[in-house]
Amino acid sequence: MNINQTDRLAEILKLARSVAWGAADILSSYYHGKTSPQDLNVKEDKKDGPVTKADLAANHYILEQLKAELGNEEFGYLSEETFDVKKAEPIPHDWVWIIDPLDGTRDFIDKTGEYALHIALAYQGRSIIGVVAIPEAGKVYFASKGNGTHVETRDGRVQPIRVSERNVTEELYLIVSRTHRDERFQKLIDRLPLKGKKYMGSVGGKISTILEQESDVYISLSGKSAAKDWDFAAPELILTEAGGKFTHFNGDPLIYNRGDVKQWGGLMASNGHCHEFLCEKANRILAEIDKE
Repeated sequence: MNINQTDRLAEILKLARSVAWGAADILSSYYHGKTSPQDLNVKEDKKDGPVTKADLAANHYILEQLKAELGNEEFGYLSEETFDVKKAEPIPHDWVWIIDPLDGTRDFIDKTGEYALHIALAYQGRSIIGVVAIPEAGKVYFASKGNGTHVETRDGRVQPIRVSERNVTEELYLIVSRTHRDERFQKLIDRLPLKGKKYMGSVGGKISTILEQESDVYISLSGKSAAKDWDFAAPELILTEAGGKFTHFNGDPLIYNRGDVKQWGGLMASNGHCHEFLCEKANRILAEIDKE
């Protein structure tokens, strides 16, 4: 497939949106079912967190639907639930689907409602299509490169969506998890000159709050481990196409499907207006912290 085939890409985005709604319904059915952690088949021994029947059911559905329509010849598939960490090799395709069938598994299990699913299509390591579904909000955020970001609700309404215009750091809100913060990261966010913090579970959910103008800044900082390609590939595109920015602290873009799926270091997502300043500030603060 050619990167300039806009009509084909539009059809593929439509397919991804449909698949996202279907997968959202699967997750929601598990979420609202009369299930206990035992019923969800929680496997706490998995290194990267608990896996549930809901994860696997949504993952199977997404892959089945995409492969049925698009096959394996032109497209590769990189999914959290099927990726072989031991091999850690790039998928040998220019076009690669990057899928997180359940982002925020702990929130799903704990019934906070703050879970999401991500479906992205990358071309030579950069996101071209991104879809993030927030089942409990009844919303699907979607974007394709150069065409802006839209939000679709369950009644079929589709509207364009943009980040906030707040452009003074002291007026910006940081979106963070309620947990999963080591000491170094906590020190960093405490020293950033922002107005305040808001809380959300999944990465997709966090980025959706920036789109909804409820927050303005999200930071990922690796420690013993790091976020993965499937955490960011879809959220990055829906943010940047809505006017925001998403980079490493040094300004480098996010590159996907490199073999090592971990996105090491510090990454900044924002409404874009103070992005470079915040990246520089974060680097300076970390340098101070590391000297302490």
